Amino acid sequence: MALLVSIIVLALLFDFINGFHDAANSIATIVSTKVLSPFQAVLWAAFFNFVAFFIAKYIIGEFGIANTVSKTVYEEYITLPIIFAGVIAAIIWNLATWWFGIPSSSSHTLIGGFAGAAIMAKGFGAIQGGIILKIAAFIFLAPLIGMLIAFLITLLVLRICKRANPHRADSWFRRLQLVSSALFSVGHGLNDSQKVMGIIAAAMIAAHPLGLGVGIESINDLPDWVAFSCFTMISLGTMSGGWKIVKTMGSRITKVTPLEGMVAETAGALTLYLTEYLKIPVSTTHTITGAIIGVGATKRLSAVRWGVTKNLLIAWVLTIPVSALLAAGVYLIVGLFI
Repeated sequence: MALLVSIIVLALLFDFINGFHDAANSIATIVSTKVLSPFQAVLWAAFFNFVAFFIAKYIIGEFGIANTVSKTVYEEYITLPIIFAGVIAAIIWNLATWWFGIPSSSSHTLIGGFAGAAIMAKGFGAIQGGIILKIAAFIFLAPLIGMLIAFLITLLVLRICKRANPHRADSWFRRLQLVSSALFSVGHGLNDSQKVMGIIAAAMIAAHPLGLGVGIESINDLPDWVAFSCFTMISLGTMSGGWKIVKTMGSRITKVTPLEGMVAETAGALTLYLTEYLKIPVSTTHTITGAIIGVGATKRLSAVRWGVTKNLLIAWVLTIPVSALLAAGVYLIVGLFI
């Protein structure tokens, strides 16, 4: 029982860290364009992170991404020590990338940690390769989709507004950035909170045969307090900010205007809603980065700082294997005490 409680507490802690780690995704452009102050921006993003709970619960009617994450490892191989090691590894990697200001993927950190611990414990046969390959494919597909949508929307908006008064147009785009940022924050909440839900669900399913009285047979039996807690923690984490990553996302990739910020957030939100429909956990970091690149590329390819982008791509590719290796090591250490 103590191990299960520890996993739930650590998973919610990870959710909180995810919030301030990924706060930059929702607020970087709106802060860099000075539409909102950093404090106003995190409150705005946190509120819509929480609104996402009610959308998932009462409008969509399911938590499909949570179900996908919980099935990363075959159910018969899931144990509490495996999940414990995976969450610990994910927290370590998230804190390390936050400290160095690297906008890596909290999603892939968690999934890599879960899979790595399972492989160390039970071998490669313990993981569902098809699901992990699909998730890994979206390391590249999510930013590409975001980039393409942003590129097309930017061209469309520029064509529509080519005769508009520049000052008046800028004023309108600043207002629209509030809407686009809210839309992206809802997508962030929908996507990232459910990943933690999936991990907690896996732990409670693993606890069911142990007769602890709090286990569940499937994710459909997941208590409402789990979803509510996950969405609450990511909202509180978002309110804590993540200023190092805000700087990378908001200014180092390309210079962003209110028009471009609005387009990037809208394109990122549309990408997240698409993947929510497909029930595929993706990185909000990858999505908004791709959208910002797409916006910058409409001016000229040299407007994008490709050196920064290359470093980000390397961090993205390394996230799953590094998290998996960390989790494997943590599992070996945990095994000495449990």
